[in-house]
Amino acid sequence: MSDAQHLVTLKDWSAEDIRQVVDAGIAVKRDPAKYATALAGKSAALLFQKTSTRTRCAAEVGMFQLGGQGVYLDWRVTNFGLADLADEMRVLSTYFDFLLVRLLEFEDVRTTAQAVDVPTMNGCCNRYHPLQALCDLQTIQEKFGRLEGVRLTYTGIHNNVTNSLIIAALRMGMQINVVAPEMNEAARDPELMQIAATSDNYRAFDNLREAVLESDVVYTDTWLDMEFFNDERFAQEKERRIRLFGPYQLNRQVLEGSEALVMHCLPAHRGYEIESELVDDPRSVVIEQAENRLHSQKAVLLKLADQLS
Repeated sequence: MSDAQHLVTLKDWSAEDIRQVVDAGIAVKRDPAKYATALAGKSAALLFQKTSTRTRCAAEVGMFQLGGQGVYLDWRVTNFGLADLADEMRVLSTYFDFLLVRLLEFEDVRTTAQAVDVPTMNGCCNRYHPLQALCDLQTIQEKFGRLEGVRLTYTGIHNNVTNSLIIAALRMGMQINVVAPEMNEAARDPELMQIAATSDNYRAFDNLREAVLESDVVYTDTWLDMEFFNDERFAQEKERRIRLFGPYQLNRQVLEGSEALVMHCLPAHRGYEIESELVDDPRSVVIEQAENRLHSQKAVLLKLADQLS
C-alpha cells in the first residue's frame, strides 16, 4: 500500500481536508503570483482513457502556473492496455511527481493509488468525480460565504458526479437533495447510500419543483455519458433516457419564483438536461464554476505536495 497522499474518492478525505482545498482554491485564484514557483521542477502525468476538456486543461495550465509541467498521455497511444496496470503505473511514477488519471473504471484508479509512491488524483471514473465536487464547493463558498447550511439540489441521473457531491455536501454540513429517477449502475455505492440514508442532511425527492423551492443551488449533469451521446450504438438508450428524464430537466418554468443559483459541471447538452436559455440566465454560474476547476485543481496539487499550511 502506498504511503503517499491521494485523492481517489472524497470518502477518504475529512472535512478539514476539504475545507483546506476550498480555502486554498480561493486564495490561489485571488493571488496566483504568490504560488508561481510552488511546484518548480515538479511534473505531473495526465493519463486519460476518457475524453476531457476541463480536467485536462486545468491540470496542464495549473501545473504550468505553479512552476511545474503537465504531460498529457492518451491511453490509446501508450502500452497501458497491453500490460499489467500496476506495473505500468509503477514505471510512470518513477518519471513523475504526480499522477492524474481519468480512467473508465474506479477499480483501476484504486489499483493505481495502491501501486505507486507518488500522489494520485482521480480525474473522473465511472463512480466518482472528486475534482469536480471540490470545484463546486469553492464556487458555492464564493457565492454564499459559507458551506454549512447551504441547500443544494441535484437533478437527473444519479452518477459519479452525484456521488461526489453527496460526499462533499455531507462532510461540509450542507443539505443535499437528490431528484434522480434512475442510477447509473456503474456509480452504485451501497456504503455511500447507507451513509446518506442515515443523515439528516440528505433527502431524496420525487418532485423536482418541491426540491427547487427548498434550494439555494440547483445542479444537473448530462443524462448520458459524454462519449456515448452521439454514438449510434447508444441511440436507443439515449431515446429511452430522454423520455425518462424529460420531467427532471432544469428550466425556467421549474425555477419560477426561485433565486437558486444554477450549476452544471459541463459540457451541457442544451435543450436536454438543461434548458438552453437557463445556461445564460443571470442565476447561472456554470462558467465561473468551470473556471474554478483551474484554481481548485491547483489547490489539490498544492495539498498533495504538502504545500498548504
